Amino acid sequence: MGAQLRVYKRRIRSVTATKKITKAMEMIAASRVVKAQRKVAASTPYAQELTRAVTAVGTGSNTKHPLTTEAENPTRAAVLLLTSDRGLAGAFNSNAIKAAEQLTERLEREGKQVDTYIVGRRGVAHYNFRERKIAETFTGFTDEPSYADAKKVAAPLIEAITDETADGGVDELHIVYTEFVSMMTQTAVDSRLLPLRLEEVTQAGTSAADAAGAVKGEILPLYDFEPSAEDVLDALLPRYVESRIYNALLQSAASKHAATRRAMKSATDNAGELINTLSRLANAARQAEITQEISEIVGGASALADANAGSDN
Repeated sequence: MGAQLRVYKRRIRSVTATKKITKAMEMIAASRVVKAQRKVAASTPYAQELTRAVTAVGTGSNTKHPLTTEAENPTRAAVLLLTSDRGLAGAFNSNAIKAAEQLTERLEREGKQVDTYIVGRRGVAHYNFRERKIAETFTGFTDEPSYADAKKVAAPLIEAITDETADGGVDELHIVYTEFVSMMTQTAVDSRLLPLRLEEVTQAGTSAADAAGAVKGEILPLYDFEPSAEDVLDALLPRYVESRIYNALLQSAASKHAATRRAMKSATDNAGELINTLSRLANAARQAEITQEISEIVGGASALADANAGSDN
Protein backbone atom coordinates (compact mmCIF):
# COMPACT_ATOMS: atom_id res chain seq x y z
CA MET A 1 0.00 0.00 0.00
CA GLY A 2 2.95 2.35 0.67
CA ALA A 3 4.14 1.89 -2.92
CA GLN A 4 0.73 2.93 -4.25
CA LEU A 5 0.78 6.06 -2.11
CA ARG A 6 4.21 6.99 -3.47
CA VAL A 7 2.88 6.61 -7.04
CA TYR A 8 -0.01 8.99 -6.31
CA LYS A 9 2.29 11.56 -4.71
CA ARG A 10 4.69 11.42 -7.64
CA ARG A 11 1.83 11.95 -10.12
CA ILE A 12 0.48 14.85 -8.05
CA ARG A 13 3.90 16.56 -8.14
CA SER A 14 4.12 16.01 -11.90
CA VAL A 15 0.63 17.37 -12.62
CA THR A 16 1.22 20.32 -10.28
CA ALA A 17 4.36 21.27 -12.22
CA THR A 18 2.44 20.99 -15.49
CA LYS A 19 -0.35 23.16 -14.07
CA LYS A 20 2.15 25.89 -13.20
CA ILE A 21 3.47 25.84 -16.79
CA THR A 22 0.02 25.98 -18.40
CA LYS A 23 -1.04 28.78 -16.03
CA ALA A 24 2.03 30.79 -16.95
CA MET A 25 1.40 30.23 -20.67
CA GLU A 26 -2.21 31.31 -20.21
CA MET A 27 -1.12 34.58 -18.57
CA ILE A 28 1.48 35.25 -21.30
CA ALA A 29 -1.07 34.62 -24.06
CA ALA A 30 -3.59 36.88 -22.32
CA SER A 31 -1.08 39.75 -22.26
CA ARG A 32 -0.04 39.22 -25.88
CA VAL A 33 -3.56 39.04 -27.27
CA VAL A 34 -4.32 42.53 -25.93
CA LYS A 35 -1.30 43.96 -27.77
CA ALA A 36 -2.25 42.05 -30.91
CA GLN A 37 -5.81 43.43 -30.74
CA ARG A 38 -4.46 46.96 -30.60
CA LYS A 39 -2.29 46.37 -33.66
CA VAL A 40 -5.25 44.94 -35.57
CA ALA A 41 -7.36 47.95 -34.68
CA ALA A 42 -4.56 50.30 -35.77
CA SER A 43 -3.89 48.59 -39.11
CA THR A 44 -7.46 47.95 -40.24
CA PRO A 45 -8.39 51.57 -41.16
CA TYR A 46 -5.30 51.90 -43.36
CA ALA A 47 -6.09 48.65 -45.18
CA GLN A 48 -9.71 49.77 -45.67
CA GLU A 49 -8.84 53.21 -47.03
CA LEU A 50 -6.14 51.83 -49.31
CA THR A 51 -8.65 49.33 -50.70
CA ARG A 52 -11.08 52.20 -51.36
CA ALA A 53 -8.33 54.14 -53.11
CA VAL A 54 -7.46 51.20 -55.33
CA THR A 55 -11.15 50.71 -56.12
CA ALA A 56 -11.55 54.38 -57.03
CA VAL A 57 -8.61 54.20 -59.43
CA GLY A 58 -9.85 50.94 -60.91
CA THR A 59 -13.39 52.22 -61.50
CA GLY A 60 -12.17 55.56 -62.82
CA SER A 61 -10.01 54.13 -65.58
CA ASN A 62 -10.23 51.56 -68.35
CA THR A 63 -6.65 50.36 -67.91
CA LYS A 64 -6.13 46.60 -67.81
CA HIS A 65 -4.12 45.82 -64.72
CA PRO A 66 -3.61 42.74 -62.48
CA LEU A 67 -5.20 44.70 -59.63
CA THR A 68 -8.60 45.11 -61.22
CA THR A 69 -8.77 43.00 -64.40
CA GLU A 70 -9.71 39.34 -64.34
CA ALA A 71 -8.16 36.96 -66.84
CA GLU A 72 -10.57 35.59 -69.41
CA ASN A 73 -9.47 32.00 -68.78
CA PRO A 74 -7.54 31.86 -65.49
CA THR A 75 -5.31 28.82 -65.30
CA ARG A 76 -3.12 29.40 -62.25
CA ALA A 77 -3.76 30.69 -58.76
CA ALA A 78 -1.63 31.36 -55.69
CA VAL A 79 -2.87 30.51 -52.19
CA LEU A 80 -1.21 32.09 -49.14
CA LEU A 81 -1.85 30.09 -45.95
CA LEU A 82 -1.22 31.74 -42.56
CA THR A 83 -0.50 29.40 -39.63
CA SER A 84 1.62 29.73 -36.49
CA ASP A 85 5.17 28.73 -35.65
CA ARG A 86 4.09 27.09 -32.40
CA GLY A 87 1.31 24.75 -31.37
CA LEU A 88 -0.63 24.51 -28.09
CA ALA A 89 -3.44 26.56 -29.62
CA GLY A 90 -6.27 24.06 -29.89
CA ALA A 91 -7.75 23.77 -33.38
CA PHE A 92 -6.28 27.09 -34.58
CA ASN A 93 -3.84 25.64 -37.12
CA SER A 94 -5.95 22.66 -38.17
CA ASN A 95 -8.92 24.91 -39.01
CA ALA A 96 -6.77 27.20 -41.18
CA ILE A 97 -5.14 24.25 -42.94
CA LYS A 98 -8.53 22.65 -43.55
CA ALA A 99 -9.85 25.89 -45.07
CA ALA A 100 -6.78 26.11 -47.34
CA GLU A 101 -7.21 22.53 -48.50
CA GLN A 102 -10.89 23.12 -49.28
CA LEU A 103 -10.00 26.25 -51.25
CA THR A 104 -7.29 24.38 -53.15
CA GLU A 105 -9.71 21.60 -54.04
CA ARG A 106 -12.27 24.13 -55.30
CA LEU A 107 -9.69 25.92 -57.45
CA GLU A 108 -8.43 22.65 -58.88
CA ARG A 109 -11.98 21.61 -59.75
CA GLU A 110 -12.19 24.86 -61.71
CA GLY A 111 -9.21 23.71 -63.72
CA LYS A 112 -6.59 25.95 -62.09
CA GLN A 113 -3.10 25.00 -61.05
CA VAL A 114 -2.47 26.08 -57.45
CA ASP A 115 0.82 27.37 -56.02
CA THR A 116 0.82 27.27 -52.22
CA TYR A 117 2.73 29.78 -50.08
CA ILE A 118 2.81 29.07 -46.35
CA VAL A 119 3.53 31.23 -43.31
CA GLY A 120 4.28 29.39 -40.06
CA ARG A 121 6.11 26.18 -39.15
CA ARG A 122 2.91 24.27 -38.33
CA GLY A 123 1.56 24.65 -41.85
CA VAL A 124 4.96 23.87 -43.39
CA ALA A 125 5.27 20.70 -41.29
CA HIS A 126 1.75 19.60 -42.28
CA TYR A 127 2.44 19.94 -46.00
CA ASN A 128 5.95 18.47 -45.80
CA PHE A 129 4.70 15.43 -43.89
CA ARG A 130 2.18 14.75 -46.66
CA GLU A 131 4.82 15.49 -49.34
CA ARG A 132 2.80 18.29 -50.92
CA LYS A 133 4.48 20.87 -53.11
CA ILE A 134 5.10 24.29 -51.54
CA ALA A 135 6.07 27.31 -53.62
CA GLU A 136 7.68 29.24 -50.73
CA THR A 137 7.66 29.29 -46.94
CA PHE A 138 8.02 32.04 -44.30
CA THR A 139 8.64 31.30 -40.61
CA GLY A 140 9.87 32.83 -37.39
CA PHE A 141 7.62 35.88 -36.94
CA THR A 142 4.03 34.69 -36.55
CA ASP A 143 3.69 35.66 -32.86
CA GLU A 144 4.56 39.33 -33.43
CA PRO A 145 4.56 40.11 -37.18
CA SER A 146 5.85 43.46 -38.42
CA TYR A 147 5.20 45.36 -41.63
CA ALA A 148 8.66 44.31 -42.82
CA ASP A 149 7.56 40.69 -42.47
CA ALA A 150 4.45 41.45 -44.53
CA LYS A 151 6.62 43.00 -47.26
CA LYS A 152 8.83 39.90 -47.29
CA VAL A 153 5.78 37.66 -47.72
CA ALA A 154 4.19 39.94 -50.32
CA ALA A 155 7.27 40.26 -52.56
CA PRO A 156 7.10 36.84 -54.31
CA LEU A 157 3.31 37.06 -54.53
CA ILE A 158 3.46 40.46 -56.25
CA GLU A 159 6.06 39.11 -58.64
CA ALA A 160 3.86 36.10 -59.39
CA ILE A 161 0.73 38.19 -60.08
CA THR A 162 2.60 40.58 -62.39
CA ASP A 163 4.35 37.84 -64.41
CA GLU A 164 2.70 36.03 -67.30
CA THR A 165 1.37 32.57 -66.54
CA ALA A 166 3.66 31.15 -69.20
CA ASP A 167 6.61 32.47 -67.17
CA GLY A 168 5.37 31.00 -63.90
CA GLY A 169 2.97 33.80 -62.95
CA VAL A 170 -0.56 33.44 -61.58
CA ASP A 171 -3.94 34.90 -62.51
CA GLU A 172 -5.40 35.02 -58.99
CA LEU A 173 -4.13 35.54 -55.47
CA HIS A 174 -6.01 34.07 -52.50
CA ILE A 175 -5.24 34.23 -48.78
CA VAL A 176 -6.37 31.93 -45.97
CA TYR A 177 -6.07 33.20 -42.41
CA THR A 178 -7.88 33.15 -39.06
CA GLU A 179 -10.05 36.19 -38.46
CA PHE A 180 -10.17 37.51 -34.89
CA VAL A 181 -13.83 38.00 -33.99
CA SER A 182 -13.62 37.97 -30.19
CA MET A 183 -11.66 36.36 -27.38
CA MET A 184 -13.89 33.30 -27.68
CA THR A 185 -14.41 33.20 -31.46
CA GLN A 186 -11.80 32.97 -34.20
CA THR A 187 -12.86 31.94 -37.69
CA ALA A 188 -10.73 30.56 -40.54
CA VAL A 189 -11.60 32.49 -43.72
CA ASP A 190 -10.39 32.60 -47.30
CA SER A 191 -10.37 35.77 -49.37
CA ARG A 192 -9.34 36.64 -52.91
CA LEU A 193 -6.88 39.52 -52.84
CA LEU A 194 -6.36 39.88 -56.59
CA PRO A 195 -7.93 40.70 -58.92
CA LEU A 196 -9.91 43.07 -56.73
CA ARG A 197 -13.66 42.64 -56.91
CA LEU A 198 -16.72 44.24 -55.35
CA GLU A 199 -17.19 41.52 -52.74
CA GLU A 200 -13.64 42.06 -51.51
CA VAL A 201 -14.24 45.78 -51.25
CA THR A 202 -17.30 45.14 -49.11
CA GLN A 203 -15.34 42.80 -46.85
CA ALA A 204 -12.49 45.29 -46.59
CA GLY A 205 -14.76 47.95 -45.15
CA THR A 206 -17.02 49.51 -47.78
CA SER A 207 -20.59 49.63 -46.53
CA ALA A 208 -23.29 47.52 -48.12
CA ALA A 209 -25.11 50.68 -49.18
CA ASP A 210 -22.03 51.96 -51.03
CA ALA A 211 -21.59 48.60 -52.72
CA ALA A 212 -25.24 48.49 -53.72
CA GLY A 213 -24.99 52.01 -55.12
CA ALA A 214 -22.02 50.99 -57.24
CA VAL A 215 -23.91 48.00 -58.56
CA LYS A 216 -26.93 50.15 -59.46
CA GLY A 217 -24.79 52.45 -61.58
CA GLU A 218 -24.21 55.28 -59.15
CA ILE A 219 -22.36 58.18 -60.79
CA LEU A 220 -18.76 58.02 -59.65
CA PRO A 221 -16.34 60.96 -59.52
CA LEU A 222 -14.12 61.60 -62.51
CA TYR A 223 -10.37 61.36 -61.98
CA ASP A 224 -7.36 62.72 -63.82
CA PHE A 225 -4.29 60.50 -63.45
CA GLU A 226 -0.71 61.73 -63.47
CA PRO A 227 1.31 60.43 -65.14
CA SER A 228 -1.22 57.67 -66.04
CA ALA A 229 -3.75 55.33 -64.44
CA GLU A 230 -1.46 52.37 -65.10
CA ASP A 231 1.41 54.03 -63.24
CA VAL A 232 -0.88 54.81 -60.33
CA LEU A 233 -2.07 51.20 -60.19
CA ASP A 234 1.53 49.97 -60.40
CA ALA A 235 2.36 52.12 -57.38
CA LEU A 236 -0.73 51.01 -55.44
CA LEU A 237 -0.37 47.29 -56.17
CA PRO A 238 2.44 46.50 -53.69
CA ARG A 239 0.94 48.80 -51.04
CA TYR A 240 -2.43 47.12 -51.34
CA VAL A 241 -1.07 43.57 -51.16
CA GLU A 242 1.31 44.38 -48.31
CA SER A 243 -1.36 46.13 -46.23
CA ARG A 244 -3.87 43.31 -46.66
CA ILE A 245 -1.27 40.66 -45.82
CA TYR A 246 -0.07 42.67 -42.81
CA ASN A 247 -3.62 43.00 -41.48
CA ALA A 248 -4.18 39.25 -42.03
CA LEU A 249 -0.93 38.46 -40.17
CA LEU A 250 -2.07 40.58 -37.24
CA GLN A 251 -5.52 38.97 -37.27
CA SER A 252 -3.90 35.55 -37.29
CA ALA A 253 -1.51 36.45 -34.44
CA ALA A 254 -4.36 37.77 -32.27
CA SER A 255 -6.41 34.66 -33.02
CA LYS A 256 -3.50 32.39 -32.16
CA HIS A 257 -2.90 34.07 -28.80
CA ALA A 258 -6.61 33.92 -27.98
CA ALA A 259 -6.72 30.23 -28.92
CA THR A 260 -3.61 29.54 -26.82
CA ARG A 261 -5.13 31.33 -23.84
CA ARG A 262 -8.31 29.30 -24.13
CA ALA A 263 -6.44 26.02 -24.58
CA MET A 264 -4.09 26.70 -21.66
CA LYS A 265 -7.00 27.68 -19.40
CA SER A 266 -8.70 24.41 -20.24
CA ALA A 267 -5.46 22.52 -19.56
CA THR A 268 -5.02 24.31 -16.23
CA ASP A 269 -8.59 23.51 -15.18
CA ASN A 270 -8.15 19.86 -16.18
CA ALA A 271 -4.89 19.68 -14.26
CA GLY A 272 -6.65 21.05 -11.17
CA GLU A 273 -9.39 18.44 -11.45
CA LEU A 274 -6.80 15.69 -11.90
CA ILE A 275 -4.89 16.88 -8.83
CA ASN A 276 -8.10 16.77 -6.77
CA THR A 277 -8.84 13.24 -8.00
CA LEU A 278 -5.31 12.05 -7.27
CA SER A 279 -5.41 13.70 -3.84
CA ARG A 280 -8.59 11.81 -2.97
CA LEU A 281 -7.01 8.54 -4.13
CA ALA A 282 -3.84 9.32 -2.16
CA ASN A 283 -5.88 10.07 0.98
CA ALA A 284 -7.80 6.82 0.53
CA ALA A 285 -4.53 4.90 0.09
CA ARG A 286 -3.05 6.59 3.18
CA GLN A 287 -6.16 5.79 5.20
CA ALA A 288 -6.05 2.18 4.04
CA GLU A 289 -2.37 2.01 4.99
CA ILE A 290 -3.08 3.42 8.47
CA THR A 291 -5.99 1.01 8.93
CA GLN A 292 -3.80 -1.91 7.92
CA GLU A 293 -1.05 -0.84 10.35
CA ILE A 294 -3.59 -0.53 13.18
CA SER A 295 -4.99 -3.95 12.33
CA GLU A 296 -1.49 -5.42 12.38
CA ILE A 297 -0.74 -3.79 15.73
CA VAL A 298 -4.01 -4.99 17.23
CA GLY A 299 -3.48 -8.46 15.79
CA GLY A 300 0.05 -8.58 17.13
CA ALA A 301 -1.06 -7.42 20.59
CA SER A 302 -3.86 -9.99 20.62
CA ALA A 303 -1.49 -12.74 19.60
CA LEU A 304 1.01 -11.68 22.30
CA ALA A 305 -1.74 -11.64 24.92
CA ASP A 306 -2.86 -15.12 23.90
CA ALA A 307 0.71 -16.35 24.07
CA ASN A 308 1.21 -14.89 27.59
CA ALA A 309 -2.08 -16.43 28.72
CA GLY A 310 -0.97 -19.84 27.46
CA SER A 311 2.38 -19.65 29.26
CA ASP A 312 0.70 -18.73 32.57
CA ASN A 313 -1.48 -21.81 32.32
